[in-house]
Amino acid sequence: MKVRYLSALVVASLSTKAAAQDLATPKCPPGPPISATVAQDACQQAFDVYQFMAPQLGLALTGGNATAGQSGVLGGPGHFSVGIRVNGFRGKLPDVNNPAFTQNINGAQRRTLPTTDQWVGLPTADAAVGLFKGFPFGLSNVLGLDALASLSYVPTLSDDNFSVTPSSNFQFGYGARVGLLSESIVTPGVSFTWLQRDLPKTDLVASLAGASLSVTDTKVSTKAWRIVASKSLIMFGVAAGIGQDKYEQSAVVRGSVTQGGVSVAAQAPGTSESLSRVNFFGDFSYNLPLLKIVLEIGHATGGTVQTYNSFSGGRADQSYTYGSFGLRLTY
Repeated sequence: MKVRYLSALVVASLSTKAAAQDLATPKCPPGPPISATVAQDACQQAFDVYQFMAPQLGLALTGGNATAGQSGVLGGPGHFSVGIRVNGFRGKLPDVNNPAFTQNINGAQRRTLPTTDQWVGLPTADAAVGLFKGFPFGLSNVLGLDALASLSYVPTLSDDNFSVTPSSNFQFGYGARVGLLSESIVTPGVSFTWLQRDLPKTDLVASLAGASLSVTDTKVSTKAWRIVASKSLIMFGVAAGIGQDKYEQSAVVRGSVTQGGVSVAAQAPGTSESLSRVNFFGDFSYNLPLLKIVLEIGHATGGTVQTYNSFSGGRADQSYTYGSFGLRLTY
């Protein structure tokens, strides 16, 4: 299967082996008016897909190490680092083109919604600037400080079946790194990082036969902290870390159905999602003069996400293993 970036992932939001059937009652109201009942099933499907995709959207943003292949601070003013990378994982995307993805006009109905496996990911860029070298401590330094920044991209897409319309194609993130111990000949570099990365507000619409699922004003915000240790071995470098990701996502979820030539709609009230997950990872880098080639593998797990329908691919809150490939220039 071909690799798709975040555009494909968020488009599929309109459409992981245990059942994710947790909500006792539908989130979307059944009416009155009667039109709400007709469109309740479509609305509920849109809500459940929104819940299903939230952890994947968050993971596509956060990845592992805040700056791939590095943990220690840069060494104060005059030092900087810039990098680009792609975070990728084997995702589960709702298959809205599957004939089993149908809507009932007599109210919400529990079913298993079909999904398809797909490689998904997000290209990002990041930068770090040294602010303070730290205080001397033996052969090392402690409490150094770097400023961190990141840049995410969401494309604008449109065809006969879907549209993705972000308020802006780019979104900046920010954070900081505190050096708990600077790397030296005998000591590894150890740091604590905090980084907030968001996606711009985005409207997502999928058109099915006789129905429409829409998730508008979608806003994804992630806050991540990490404790990372690394050591450079001349031509090679290794790093490992653990931390927590908090994903916060809000949207207006709406489903509409065309019945007898008349379109009726229902909307889920106050739709938001918050999830905290443990994230651990390891980096391996090949060191060239000024440039690092970095491979990373990690795993995100934990938290609970509830849906009314289940999904053939498994629970909405299932764990994911991810990988990253990046290039980093450090001075």
